[in-house]
Amino acid sequence: MSARVFFLPGVGGDPRFWQPAGDLLPNLEQVHFGWPGLGANPPDPAVNSYEDLIGLMVARFDGRYVDLVAQSMGGALAMTMALRYPDIVRRLVLTVTAGGMDISRLGATDWRTEYRREFPSVADWVMDQRPDVSDRLADIRQPTLLLWGDDDPISPVAVGEYLQSRLPDARLHIVKGGQHDLARTHAAEIAPLIAAHLR
Repeated sequence: MSARVFFLPGVGGDPRFWQPAGDLLPNLEQVHFGWPGLGANPPDPAVNSYEDLIGLMVARFDGRYVDLVAQSMGGALAMTMALRYPDIVRRLVLTVTAGGMDISRLGATDWRTEYRREFPSVADWVMDQRPDVSDRLADIRQPTLLLWGDDDPISPVAVGEYLQSRLPDARLHIVKGGQHDLARTHAAEIAPLIAAHLR
């Protein structure tokens, strides 16, 4: 049975975030998600938590396998779904994510102040909630590709190395010059890696 690929943005919520990489993966059946109320997206009265965002994705399940390709905060949602639906979620691609855990001890800078400045009307729950799966990393059995940039202050390479050491089946690829938006800026480099991992 074939798998669809769910592309999940980070807290910016932009459904076009993964489009440059997606355009280089024409043989994959793709679903690109945006997050209502996050970034510049208009709010949806039915979306008031990260759990509600997960609900948007679960509503698109149709009995087929799903591969999840996620950036930053979207990675925490992807890992949550991998834990809850191990018979549906087949593979993961996690890009500069933290799984909701506090990564300041690994050298990360906090993104929240700048995010609030850029999007002052964002709902409080976006800032206050943290979908943290760090205590269950060993239970995520899906084959996982980790994509990290060596120039990302928000989620430095040390975070990717930590996840690689905790996830049972993970491989880390470092993108030279990659920052937090490497999925967009280095699409040509990472698209073949994604294609090979999801094959």
